[in-house]
Amino acid sequence: MTIVPLSYWDLLLAATLLFANAAISWRFRLGLERSIAISASRMVVQLALIGVVLKFIFAQSSPFWTLTFALMMVVAAATEVVARLHARIAAWPLMGLSSSTLLFVGTFVTVFGVGFVITPEPWYAPRYILPILGMVLGNTMTAVALVLETLSENANRERNAIEGRLALGAPRFEALSGPLRSALRTGLMPMLNSMATTGIVALPGMMTGQIIAGADPVGAAMYQVVIMFLIAGATALGSLIAAAGGVMLVTDDRHRLRASPSASHRKSV
Repeated sequence: MTIVPLSYWDLLLAATLLFANAAISWRFRLGLERSIAISASRMVVQLALIGVVLKFIFAQSSPFWTLTFALMMVVAAATEVVARLHARIAAWPLMGLSSSTLLFVGTFVTVFGVGFVITPEPWYAPRYILPILGMVLGNTMTAVALVLETLSENANRERNAIEGRLALGAPRFEALSGPLRSALRTGLMPMLNSMATTGIVALPGMMTGQIIAGADPVGAAMYQVVIMFLIAGATALGSLIAAAGGVMLVTDDRHRLRASPSASHRKSV
């Protein structure tokens, strides 16, 4: 069995389903028609470009090109984290925390999964490295964004109580233990829910793609289990590092809660 090739007409036919999104937006006056068109166009262009780029990288099978593209993925993911957040944290420290977290977690989990679990020849084969890194980064990015957003919001909401604990001599991690636990729980829940429903409610994209390509369903399921475990580990590590780094960013070296931008603006006015 081989993959059934798709034509441009097939893509256009599938795209007609977007009219359902546009119709709902128009009927309920959501004002999302333009966003739907831009998002769909951006997705098509990005996937078309990435297909060409990956075809080139797979043909080269070079560690240099694989590493270069992997670093580009990390930077793009970190930028997306910062863009998603409404957190009361300065942008550049937030970018540094996001980049370092995603770089460490993505590198560690991907090298572990490819180099020690799957073990292809060569181990740095971009056909394995880049797709797995992409799945790890995509899920870790979401977890990091949720953790930092929740931590920032809860720290601002509980500001008086936190400052009271800090004034009594509690160290920063103890004073922010409540927001910290809430942020970690929020970051981990999507992955836990995904693992609980995978195989019963939904067939993940990787497994579905392998089955469509003609792979043995049992073998595809085994690959999916490995990927889910890698993603779960990456999500946990990313959430922990982001939460710890977030606590450091919302407090200063003297274990005092930093003023939020809104508060600073009110004082200057």
